[in-house]
Amino acid sequence: MHIKAIIIDDEPLAIEVIESFIDEFKNIEIVGAYRTPLEALSIIEEGKVDVIFLDINMPRMNGLEFLKCIPKYPQIIITTAYKEYAIESYELEVLDYLVKPFPFSRFLKAINKLTNRLIIENKLHTALDFEQSPHIFLKVDKKLVKIFLHDILYIESLKDYIRVSTTEGTYVSHKSLSSISDELPDENFIRVHKSYAIAIDKVKSIEGNLIEIGTKRIPLGRNYVMHAKQRIIKNKGNLLNE
Repeated sequence: MHIKAIIIDDEPLAIEVIESFIDEFKNIEIVGAYRTPLEALSIIEEGKVDVIFLDINMPRMNGLEFLKCIPKYPQIIITTAYKEYAIESYELEVLDYLVKPFPFSRFLKAINKLTNRLIIENKLHTALDFEQSPHIFLKVDKKLVKIFLHDILYIESLKDYIRVSTTEGTYVSHKSLSSISDELPDENFIRVHKSYAIAIDKVKSIEGNLIEIGTKRIPLGRNYVMHAKQRIIKNKGNLLNE
């Protein structure tokens, strides 16, 4: 995991200490060091920072006042010479509170806490993105099964049924190929035969009038061949092997 960090501290020596500690971690990049919170405001608002090492007692505006003034901020690790702000800091949901001068072992503990927090957040975001990905529900064996569009390889007509082949498995449903084709976005799926519709981005190759998707070779129907090849080649680049 690559972590982007900034340091906000009005003491050059304190910045140097944190920088020297961070140098021990290959996955942490210091993208900025600032003497006042206001100097760091723009990079924080861009959302390109994972953690701020933040001093409290600084001219014009202290670190905690700064946090109260901005609507959203990344993980915060306080680095201060003052113990008395700890309770107020945790009320602002800071990740950790380091009292200067802190040893590397204490800094390492904070980094481990940071890494674990970011891993959890990334998993939550990934799960949320996954749940919100475009999908359809297909009735399979009397139950509705959620099928994500990005998993679909191809769909085959079986008279009154269809077989949907995906990266996760195969599903048979009492449905027509035409009806499910109407539910799928035209920019991602195309009919290539009276019995087949395919996901354009899953095509591995075209040889003559056969399309390769996974281990399946799917025929191109006479009435579909011209349009299908144009769409696939435009989407995939130089796949045509004739």
